[in-house]
Amino acid sequence: MAHTELDLRERRAIEDMLHAKIPVSQIAVEIGRHRSTVCRELKRNHYEDRELPDLSGYYGMNAQRFAGTRRARRRKLVRLDDLRYAVITQLKEGWSPEQIAGRLKFEGQSVRVSHETIYAYVYGPDGRSEDLARHLPSRRKKRQPRNARRSRGLIFPPDRSIHERPDYVKTRETFGEWEGDLMIFERAQGSPLSTSPSRASCRILLTHPMAKPMSRCLRG
Repeated sequence: MAHTELDLRERRAIEDMLHAKIPVSQIAVEIGRHRSTVCRELKRNHYEDRELPDLSGYYGMNAQRFAGTRRARRRKLVRLDDLRYAVITQLKEGWSPEQIAGRLKFEGQSVRVSHETIYAYVYGPDGRSEDLARHLPSRRKKRQPRNARRSRGLIFPPDRSIHERPDYVKTRETFGEWEGDLMIFERAQGSPLSTSPSRASCRILLTHPMAKPMSRCLRG
């Protein structure tokens, strides 16, 4: 079944029932929509008045205008052929939506697009038909919520901290002490590259991580 957006009549009905203190689940039944659709509508189109907080809430007319504004932004890449071609070309070259939007602004282009609009297009029907999501750095098939919680924990266990290494390593006098690093590039720019410089001789080994185990490379 094709998804259809809420119309003004439904939004006004939601507003009236909210004022009547009717539960969201019952509102969904009354307008013939899924409960999650109503919850999403209330979250996305909530009106907030910072000067008069008591006036904040859900209003059908405002919700209709908010939805129309988002739809117009999303259709910008559909209406403007040159802009769409430029954005898609840069996506395929490994640029992120943030980089594309920032470059348009930096160059002072008369026609610009925000990174949010690019993401909306990529994950929308047109972008999915061209499989544009695979060109994004994250390569997710579905977009994460804008305020998705990110882990704030330690990336490395405390016992692996560089501050725990022996003092003699700092002298760079002992052979056999190697540092390891991994450089990861965008798909269009090449595969990952592992670097292993020797602290004593400054000799650097460059290897492809998938070629063979690092231990074999260090043994020669």
